[in-house]
Amino acid sequence: MPYEYLKESASQTAGPFLHIGMYPSAIGLPVRTQEKPNVLAGPSVKGQPIRIEGYIYDGGGNLVKDAQIELWQANTFGKYNHPRDNQDKPVDPDFKGWGRAVTDFETGLYWFETIKPGPVQDIGGNLMAPHASLWICARGINIGLHTRMYFSDEEDANNSDSVLQAVEKGPRRQSLIGQRISGEGPAIYKFDIFLQGEKETVFFDI
Repeated sequence: MPYEYLKESASQTAGPFLHIGMYPSAIGLPVRTQEKPNVLAGPSVKGQPIRIEGYIYDGGGNLVKDAQIELWQANTFGKYNHPRDNQDKPVDPDFKGWGRAVTDFETGLYWFETIKPGPVQDIGGNLMAPHASLWICARGINIGLHTRMYFSDEEDANNSDSVLQAVEKGPRRQSLIGQRISGEGPAIYKFDIFLQGEKETVFFDI
């Protein structure tokens, strides 16, 4: 008897209503307004406070103003706040290690308040350069996009990072580097994300 296969259902993107369940305060809903998911660092956090901010652009160079970005990273000691990280390094109780932001509906800006991460080991036991991992979803994206942000003032560590060095030198590799910019208070790293086009950010198949 031949097998019978079900027909494939229609695909569905993450938007445009993802904010209702994932970040309700962004659209003015009176629930979970006390939450600040894009603030990873508490008042007694260990390490260098920083701010990561930027814009997301589509293939036509237009701002994407309804995107969601999730970020996860190691703490200042190079340890993730996750039970599968069994490194003999301290866990900082005042650092979440994970955050969620949305782009502003008017300006398109997203931002995180966090700390500069320490280096962690890759699967081969070598130290990777400090970096933050990001996941982007928005209307028109069927599968969330994974990328990384490295730091422009960590040039020596970047030059020895196995993942970063696997990306061809030039604009492609530069698309993974957050640029430190001047500003009062914590250091600011600007990281714009391009979903398509000549400036397309490098995304990882995870």
